[in-house]
Amino acid sequence: MAIRHTPPSEPDWQAVRHQVLLDDGLVYLNTGSYGIVARQVFDQVTALRRQMQSNPVDFLWRRGGEMLGRARRCLADLLGCPASQLIFTDNVTTAMNLVAAPLRVKAPGEILLSDHEYPAIRFTWERAAQQQGLRLRYARLPVLPTSPEEIVAAFARELRPVTRILFFSHVLYTTGMVLPARKLCDLARQAGIVSVIDGAHAPGMLNLDLTEIGCDFYGANLHKWLLAPVGAGFLYVRPGMEDRILPLTVSWGWYYDRARAFELNQFGGSPWQRSFEFSGSRDVTPWLVVPDAVDFLRNLGWENIHARQRELATLARSRLDGRQGLKLATPTSPELSRAITAYRLPDTVADPQAVRSALWERYRIEINMIEHQVGPLLRVSTHFYNSEHDLDMLVQAVDAVLS
Repeated sequence: MAIRHTPPSEPDWQAVRHQVLLDDGLVYLNTGSYGIVARQVFDQVTALRRQMQSNPVDFLWRRGGEMLGRARRCLADLLGCPASQLIFTDNVTTAMNLVAAPLRVKAPGEILLSDHEYPAIRFTWERAAQQQGLRLRYARLPVLPTSPEEIVAAFARELRPVTRILFFSHVLYTTGMVLPARKLCDLARQAGIVSVIDGAHAPGMLNLDLTEIGCDFYGANLHKWLLAPVGAGFLYVRPGMEDRILPLTVSWGWYYDRARAFELNQFGGSPWQRSFEFSGSRDVTPWLVVPDAVDFLRNLGWENIHARQRELATLARSRLDGRQGLKLATPTSPELSRAITAYRLPDTVADPQAVRSALWERYRIEINMIEHQVGPLLRVSTHFYNSEHDLDMLVQAVDAVLS
């Protein structure tokens, strides 16, 4: 079980805003793409990079293992899983490729996905399907469900005897809807199906307990809501599934005593983990400062952060839904939504990306515009460093651009 800590009192959010590297005059509502790193985390990763470049052999071969082991244990504590089952990656795309590329299932068969998957990851499964003679099937999700059971039912309707893999995003990149991960993994396990989760937006937004969720594989980014530097991600592998995947790159970590694959070594993990992480010379400092990012957020209080995210998301819904023809596309239920809210643009908007460009060029508002079959979506990501003033500026800009 993930360890929970006693929350501190609610911070002064305006003061905390100055503790992250947020440019003055910028309205940043796009943590869903990249988070803003805390100054103390940036200073630490910069210091570590300086140490590494001053003597890479000493840093990487002698001292790096202890720091990497600490980072892995810290991340495991946050995620509620054994440190022995975590592989550090550059990002969730790498994590999902580590699963999709080598994972072999019986053909003919099908891979079941939702119809809201991130294109880069969907392409990964398309290639895997082509290579193995499999078919992709898509579960069409309800846009504004009122309960998690509606989502489970949408997937259950598409299950077939030939379904081999169930893949879904914990938090949809399109609308920010939170899927009932544990219930979906239960559904897969009962049918003897491998479950794979894209948790790109979950760390830092949701309280995670990967052991309790019960998935076979879970990959995520740490540079979004957890506010680690770009280059930090992970893959969780359920115990017993280790031999189902292989490294994407064969390097020095490939050769090890298979009888001692899961024993701790001097490199901060096991030989099995090192075979994935040591893919040649690389900058590992984003991994090493994960504890610093976690400590920064933990000191603010996870409950405080999540409450602030919900507060700002609720305010955004009250101010934007129905304004200038915008229509809310994210459920309001606390079970199904958190820090991302999306709004469908009116049909009169001919060029959605021109709207995004205008918000940036004229108002310095950094936001995302998602193109999807449900329609063009203005996606608003609200982290604790956002403010009521940011949302006021967005409302004024939307009035001007869409009117």
